[in-house]
Amino acid sequence: MKRRHGLLSPWAYGPHTLFCIIFAAALLICQPLVRADTAPVTVGGPFTLTAPDGTTVTDETYRGKWLLVFFGYTSCPDICPTTLSSIAAAIEELGPDAAKLQPLFITVDPERDTPEVMGSFTAAFDQRIVGLTGSPQQIAAVSEAYGAYGVARRGEAGGDDYLMDHGTHIYIMNPQGQFVEGLDSDTPSSGIAARLGELVR
Repeated sequence: MKRRHGLLSPWAYGPHTLFCIIFAAALLICQPLVRADTAPVTVGGPFTLTAPDGTTVTDETYRGKWLLVFFGYTSCPDICPTTLSSIAAAIEELGPDAAKLQPLFITVDPERDTPEVMGSFTAAFDQRIVGLTGSPQQIAAVSEAYGAYGVARRGEAGGDDYLMDHGTHIYIMNPQGQFVEGLDSDTPSSGIAARLGELVR
């Protein structure tokens, strides 16, 4: 007996099987395409931290203002001072529109960055920049919410002389506390000011 090669007629599968094939094909055709970039961005969230004057602040404290959030630490040798200088220059360039903005500098080194230390550090750049600290647990929580990180890089001697590896993004949050976009820390002050001006005006 010779075997026949080639495709069988669709009806050779039987009516039930044919229905299943047609139904499955219809599902594939009608199923909407899901784009990977439609997932909501979940940056930011509730936090409880301590301001330089010792008062407790939360994310609700700054509701109604645009936030410019940067994570770092006061012993940082380069990135943090440079970034805060750029932020200070940017809010100066904004002029009266700067009143709609609240820059926040959140430490990733709560062991050394007390409220007093944070206050003195940020005031050296601009009085409008608020330095926030908290317990290690509070800092871990806000860092996780923003997708930020801070890891101590201690030398062999140990002690208080250590550096922190940390993220370098500047987070822009709208007055409702929702993430808008992130800027690289090496964005020049003019670039920061221009983007903020577009958003707050």
